[in-house]
Amino acid sequence: MKAALMAQKFDVAGRLVTVGSTGAGNVNDTYLAIFRTTFSEERFILQRVNKNVFPHPEYIMENMMVLTEHVHKRLEAEAHMSDRIWQLPRLIPAKDGQPFAIDGDGEYWRAISLIASAHSYEKVQSIEHAHEAGFVLGQFQRVISDIDVDRLHDTLVGFHITPEYLRTFDQAAATPEGQERLRSSVEAEHCQRFVEEHREWCTILEDAKDRGELSLRPIHGDPKIANIMIDDATGKGTCIVDLDTVKPGLIHYDVGDCLRSCCNPAGEEALDLSQVFFDTDLCDSIVSGYMAHARSFLTDADRHHLYDAARLIAFELGLRFFADFVAGDVYFKVRYDGQNLNRARVQFRLTESIEQRERIIRKTLDKA
Repeated sequence: MKAALMAQKFDVAGRLVTVGSTGAGNVNDTYLAIFRTTFSEERFILQRVNKNVFPHPEYIMENMMVLTEHVHKRLEAEAHMSDRIWQLPRLIPAKDGQPFAIDGDGEYWRAISLIASAHSYEKVQSIEHAHEAGFVLGQFQRVISDIDVDRLHDTLVGFHITPEYLRTFDQAAATPEGQERLRSSVEAEHCQRFVEEHREWCTILEDAKDRGELSLRPIHGDPKIANIMIDDATGKGTCIVDLDTVKPGLIHYDVGDCLRSCCNPAGEEALDLSQVFFDTDLCDSIVSGYMAHARSFLTDADRHHLYDAARLIAFELGLRFFADFVAGDVYFKVRYDGQNLNRARVQFRLTESIEQRERIIRKTLDKA
């Protein structure tokens, strides 16, 4: 088994016991590797990086090294002031000293330390869990806020740039096949109208960046609830994982994606749209946790656009799903015909719910 061979290329004490597939991610192949000596055991995460998604796997490893070296120093320096032990995974070097190993097919593999005695959830479990999600994200953004973005590679060019996704949609819609799929159902026609109604508005964050109101900073890129680790012993958030998407960006992408993913109890695959709504109680709890750390680095302009972030990122994901449906399901994995269309409808319904609750959401953000 190739994973077993690659696991032994990393600088880990002992002998390999087993390597087994783990995780539910859709990007990288992920395994849990177990090594043992006569007196100890070490477990770590082994991954084959998907070059179709990350054309330069070495970039994400370089970003992770910059990030973890910086954050680990800050966490150690601040440990005496914290109410918990904050953690962050580290890259385990290969035996040749590199932060990755390459197999005979030119595929990149990496080993990452395991956050022990902690786990994550696919959905928010409670108001307290939502608070911890915001608290962890705010802490993470705070401790990386002083990293020079010029030290980080842009590992996913165009990621979260909504106007670029709109152009992708337009290209797909201009083909004969795209036109046929747009006319295939009432639901598709409704989604198309929703896109057109939001076309001019979807540049709102990029326009603010171009005017100099918002600036690029280090971001996580994918702060969904499944990436927030909760300590088994204390019930408190201990770290955020899955650092592949760390890159320069607007912090609003992180805040918007956290709110989008956490405040829809029905989830992204809901079949009954009547169950899809933006839960303002969860939003209030997340924002309260987030602001405990974020007040130290947010500008007035940053705060002004936080509502726009939640609204935009929900719309953006719906646009991405819909564009993929129109293109013939070429990017997102699907289990049934029309799944991407349904996913788009869920996100557009969530966007509508955010718009309907604008006054409440802005009030929550203003008082935080």
